[in-house]
Amino acid sequence: MSAPKSILRLASRAPALAAPSRTQLLRQPLRSSRPYSSTPPKSSKTGIFLGAGALVAAAGGGGGYYLYTQQQTSAEPKVFKPTQEDYQKVYNEIAQRLEEKDDYDDGSYGPVLVRLAWHCSGTYDKETNTGGSNGATMRFDPEADHGANAGMKAARDFLEPIKGTHSPLSAYYIILKHAASHPWITYSDLWTLGGLTAMQEMQGPSIPWRPGRSDRDISFCTPDGRLPDGAKEQDHLRAIFYRMGFDDQEIVALSGAHALGRCHTDRSGFEGPWTFSPTVMSNDYFRLLVEEKWTGRKWDGPRQFQDLGSKSLMMLPSDMALVRDESFKRWVELYARDDQRFYGDFRDGFVKLLELGVPFEREERMVFKTLE
Repeated sequence: MSAPKSILRLASRAPALAAPSRTQLLRQPLRSSRPYSSTPPKSSKTGIFLGAGALVAAAGGGGGYYLYTQQQTSAEPKVFKPTQEDYQKVYNEIAQRLEEKDDYDDGSYGPVLVRLAWHCSGTYDKETNTGGSNGATMRFDPEADHGANAGMKAARDFLEPIKGTHSPLSAYYIILKHAASHPWITYSDLWTLGGLTAMQEMQGPSIPWRPGRSDRDISFCTPDGRLPDGAKEQDHLRAIFYRMGFDDQEIVALSGAHALGRCHTDRSGFEGPWTFSPTVMSNDYFRLLVEEKWTGRKWDGPRQFQDLGSKSLMMLPSDMALVRDESFKRWVELYARDDQRFYGDFRDGFVKLLELGVPFEREERMVFKTLE
C-alpha cells in the first residue's frame, strides 16, 4: 500500500529540519521522569508523528516509546510498550535479512551475529558488576577497536537497518508502514536478539530471551583484555570465564559456538574454519576435536593447528586446551557423543551469558519461532 500524499509531502519537507546528530542523541538522559515528545501540526493528516524526544526515549531504553496520533485530542503522549509479537517481528526481519544477504563468509552473516552477541556480553566482571550486554558500548571506538572485536562492524552494520535510526524519515520525523524499522529497540537488546536469531536459524537450539537492556554512554566502555584470547590455553580460559561466573562445564559448552564461522588473518591473525559446515550449529566441533588428528600448521602466521586429513580445518591453542585438560576433556567427550546434551547445556550457558549484569524488570522469557 502506498503512503498517503500528505505523509509524502511531510517527508519531502523533512530534510529542511535539523535532525539531531547521533552523538547528541547519545548524550541525552537514558531515563526521564517526563515524556520527550513533540505535538504534531494541527493541520496534519499524517497517521503517526514521531518527535525527536520520542527517539531519545526509545534509544535510552527507559520509560517507553512515545507516539502521537491524529486521533488524540489531549497533549498526553501514547506510550508504546513492545510485546512479544513486536519482538517476534524484529526476529523475523533479522532472519529474513539472513536469507537475503549472502555476501559474507560461507554465504551467511549468521556466525558473525552470534559472535557480536557473545563479545558484547562476554566483557562482564562479576566483582565490579561492569561490562556485559547491558550498554552496547561497542558502539564507541575505545571498545570497538579492541583486538578481539575486529570484524564486528560487519555485524553491527548488518543489524542497523532493523533499528533504522540512521534514516531521518523513518526515525526522526515519521514512521511509514513500508519503512520497516524499529527505532524503539535498544542496541543492547537488538545485538543479543540478533545473535539468538542467527543461532536458531542455523539449526541451533531454541534460546529463551528477555528484553530490558539499556544503551549507555562512552564512560561505560570496558578495558581491553576481557574477552578470550585464542592464542592462550586453559589457565587463561578459566581466568576469563571464572571472572564472569562460569564453571568448567559451561566453558566447554560455550566453546561449542566454534562450530560456526571462521578466523581471518586480517582480524585475529588466525585462518580457517573449525568445521566443514561453518553455517550450521552442531556438535561437530567436539567430534572433530576428539576424532581427528591435529598437528601444528607450518606457516608464517600465529601458532594454530590443522587436521591431518583434509588440512582445511583449524583449531586454536585455546581449542586444543579443551582436550589436554582433564576437567575440560570429559565434557568435550560427552558433547561429542551426545548432541542433545550439548544443545541443552549450550542453551543454558548462552542464556546466562546474554543476561550477565542486566537489571531486568521482568522474570519471564520469550521463545521465538524460526522463520517459516
